[in-house]
Amino acid sequence: MKKLTLIFGLLIAFTLSANAQKFALIDMEYILKNIASYETANEQIESLSKRWQSEIDKSRQEIQNLYKTYQSESVFLSADQKKKKEDEIVAKEKALQELNKKYFGPEGELYKQREALINPIQDDIYNAVKEISNAKGYQLVLDRASASSVIFASPRIDISNEVLAKLGYSK
Repeated sequence: MKKLTLIFGLLIAFTLSANAQKFALIDMEYILKNIASYETANEQIESLSKRWQSEIDKSRQEIQNLYKTYQSESVFLSADQKKKKEDEIVAKEKALQELNKKYFGPEGELYKQREALINPIQDDIYNAVKEISNAKGYQLVLDRASASSVIFASPRIDISNEVLAKLGYSK
C-alpha cells in the first residue's frame, strides 16, 4: 500500500511540474522580414554576391576561350608552345579556383560579410528573446520557421511581435 501511495504521489508531482512549464514560439522569418536593417544587409550581400559571381563567370569565359583557341591552334604549335599554352590554361584555372574560394569559400568574403552584417541583428533578436523569456518565465522558446516538427501551435504562445517591440519595431 505504501508503494502504491508513493507511486501515485510521484505521478501527481510529475504531472503538476509538467504543467508548470511555460513555452513560447517565435517566427524568425516574420521577425527578420520586419527589420529594415536585415533587408538592407541582405540586399548588400546579394549585390556583392552577384558582382563576385560576374567576375568569376568572366574569368571562366576567358579560360574557355583560351582552351578553344588552344584546340584550334594545337596542330600548328610545337611541343614547347603546346606546353606553354597548357600551363597558361592550368594556371588560369587554378587562379579561378582560388578566386572562387576567396569569395565563396567557407572562410571567404561572402561569409565574412554575412557575419559582419547579419550576426549583430541575430544577436539582438536572441537577446530580446532571452530577456522576454526571463521576464515571463518561459522554459523553452521554439522557432516556428526552423522547427519543421511543429505542426500546429496556438497563436497565443507566439511572442514574435513582443520581440519586434523589444527591438523597437512595433507591429
